[in-house]
Amino acid sequence: MNAETAAPVSPFTALLSSTRRGARLARTLVVSRLIDWGVPHEASVVEDAGAVTAELAANAISHGRAQGRDFRLTLTFVPATGRLRIAVSDTRPDRLPPHPGTLSAPPPEAENGRGLLLVEALAADWGWTADDPVVKTVWAELEQ
Repeated sequence: MNAETAAPVSPFTALLSSTRRGARLARTLVVSRLIDWGVPHEASVVEDAGAVTAELAANAISHGRAQGRDFRLTLTFVPATGRLRIAVSDTRPDRLPPHPGTLSAPPPEAENGRGLLLVEALAADWGWTADDPVVKTVWAELEQ
């Protein structure tokens, strides 16, 4: 998909449970939506978007989960830039990720801590906002 394609400009949004099942569903929904928007299944952006979504959703349920609160997935094609934006919002703005460009690799024996490194490697840009007192959004943009 690129700026010349007829992909919908309105975002796709889903509210998902803050569980591992919700995170798996987020990845599946993004891949399905991209294919519905006409992106070939074998396009690298489909695989990359699935991986980035999985990491952002996993972080939302691990670090942004509040009892009884869901997380929101938003997928948007930005025609002006030709980028695909994946955003995951949770209800823990008090638990912020590191700033882009400041990530460091965890020790080799660590069992976690590599998710945002993957996002940073696959995304053209990523970041977060926490302007709302009850919502934090972590987003990543992928180039087509």
